[in-house]
Amino acid sequence: MTTLTIEDLAVMLLPGQAIAGLDLGTKTIGLAMSDLGRRFATPRPVIKRVKFTQDAQTLLAFAEKEKVAAFVIGLPMNMDGSAGPRVQATRAFVRSMADKTALPFVYWDERLSTVAAERALLEMDVSRAKRAERIDSAAASFILQGALDRLSALGRPAFPDLDS
Repeated sequence: MTTLTIEDLAVMLLPGQAIAGLDLGTKTIGLAMSDLGRRFATPRPVIKRVKFTQDAQTLLAFAEKEKVAAFVIGLPMNMDGSAGPRVQATRAFVRSMADKTALPFVYWDERLSTVAAERALLEMDVSRAKRAERIDSAAASFILQGALDRLSALGRPAFPDLDS
C-alpha cells in the first residue's frame, strides 16, 4: 500500500476503475463509491467501528466486492491549516492499512465536508435521527466528489483547442 497525490492517482488509474471515499470517524467510517466513469460519488452504508483489525477486514471486503482501485480518505485539517489529533489518527489508520492492502490511499482535505453534508441533508428534509445515521457517508461522498472533480480537471488539456 502506498499513499499518492491526486495527480499521481490520475496517472495511475485505468479507464473504468472506480474509487472509494472514506470519512474516518471515531465510531464509524463513512463510505462513498464512484461510478466507473468517475463522475459521481454515491454514499454507501457506514461501517461501525469495532477494532482496527475488524474495521480493516470490513473495509477490504467492501473494496474487493466493489472492485475499488484506490481510496480517497478525508484529512480533517483544522481551519487554520494545522494538523490536530484527528489528522494524526487518520494518518496512523492509513499506515496501519499498509500491512493489509496494496490499494493506494490519497489524502483529501475535508475541511467543512461534514458541514456541507449536514446542509445537504437538511435541504432534503431528512429527519434528525436519519441525519445522524447518514452524515458520515454523506461527508465521504463530499470528500470523494471533490477528488473526482479534481481528477476530471486533471484529465482536461491545459489549453483546449479553440478552433473546435
